[in-house]
Amino acid sequence: MKKIIILLLLMLTLAGCSAGSTPLSVNTAQPFIESTDEAYVKSVFIAYYELSELIADKTEEQFKNAVNTKLKELKEMGFNSVTVQVRAFADAFYKSDLFPVSKYCFGKEGGELKYDALNIICSQAEKNSIRVEAWVNPYRVSFDKDIDKLSNSNIAKTWYENVKKKQNVYICKSGIYFNPASDDVTALISNGVKEIVEGYNVSAICIDDYFYPDNSKEIDAVQYKKYLGKVKKCSLSDFRREKVSNMIKTVNKTIKGVNSNVKFIISPAANIKNDYEELYADVEKWAGDKAFCDYICPQIYFGFKNVYQPFMFTVKKWIGITDVGLCVALPLYKAGKSDKYAAEKDKGAINEFKNNDNIIARQVNYLAKLDDIKGIYIFSYSSLFEERCSRETENLIKALQGIHPL
Repeated sequence: MKKIIILLLLMLTLAGCSAGSTPLSVNTAQPFIESTDEAYVKSVFIAYYELSELIADKTEEQFKNAVNTKLKELKEMGFNSVTVQVRAFADAFYKSDLFPVSKYCFGKEGGELKYDALNIICSQAEKNSIRVEAWVNPYRVSFDKDIDKLSNSNIAKTWYENVKKKQNVYICKSGIYFNPASDDVTALISNGVKEIVEGYNVSAICIDDYFYPDNSKEIDAVQYKKYLGKVKKCSLSDFRREKVSNMIKTVNKTIKGVNSNVKFIISPAANIKNDYEELYADVEKWAGDKAFCDYICPQIYFGFKNVYQPFMFTVKKWIGITDVGLCVALPLYKAGKSDKYAAEKDKGAINEFKNNDNIIARQVNYLAKLDDIKGIYIFSYSSLFEERCSRETENLIKALQGIHPL
């Protein structure tokens, strides 16, 4: 029955996007919509490079004061959560027994942890009644392809220099990655999440959209050959999807084993087909089963006029496949800019974010009316303060303050 309803909604959405349809209202004000479930999530992504700039040679006291000021400002804007990237690579912005101190934290990978950035963020967030979600990238080690540039305490370097463990690490054009098919890697990721949940007052663990780095057969040839010795038949693609899904399920189980109140959120790219075929991420499977995650938060970084993935159509598509909690990530970073990927020749679609200053606000208000949507995430923090995004941000703030009061 649900699929029939979703199909009808898709048809109505497409009809509403036709050339002769009435344009969406530009009014960003909406009446309060009461939440009947858990608090509606209104979060902003703070990427590792933004956190790095916030640290920027500050003393512990200076960083604490800066974090308190920024969180207070975000709270006033209407946010109730921050999703902070505390492990973007095989390093950490916090005290870890598994990963070296991030070079983006104090300038040198594996250097001295002058203070615990995540601990300070959590303490200041509690003062400001804001939830903290710890955002990690599971498989990426470094953008640099030179393994020697990793600190000696980096497990990727240790593994690479060990003949028996070298297969756990993969080096390609885009950098160094952990091998997703390795059981050692799955255990490392799981234990890495465990120490965050055990040691910090976070409301959730969030992982992003990076899974297999490419489709080379070299990545996991050893593991795949060994697997084929146990089963009659399995394609390489299915094997990879199963390995990534196993990591996801293991992480979720680990989190719940430590603290059942901490949520597990996955924020994949919005193109379901590409996730499945190119990244070996079976997002439809994860979105349909709480054994994998509590929430899925697709990055629907498209305008209403996007030719390939129009915003409302894409939202309805995700609603149709999701049985866990569904949130949506929105692209404030596109404000004031042309989007060449929105269409091939349609200037209206390409310049939608450039010619309008209320796209994100309209998306926020649209999503707030849908019972299936449990929250929104804004990418990203620095865009809130860029001059190019200022008008869009003003309208976004009005929308945030007008939906789902705490």
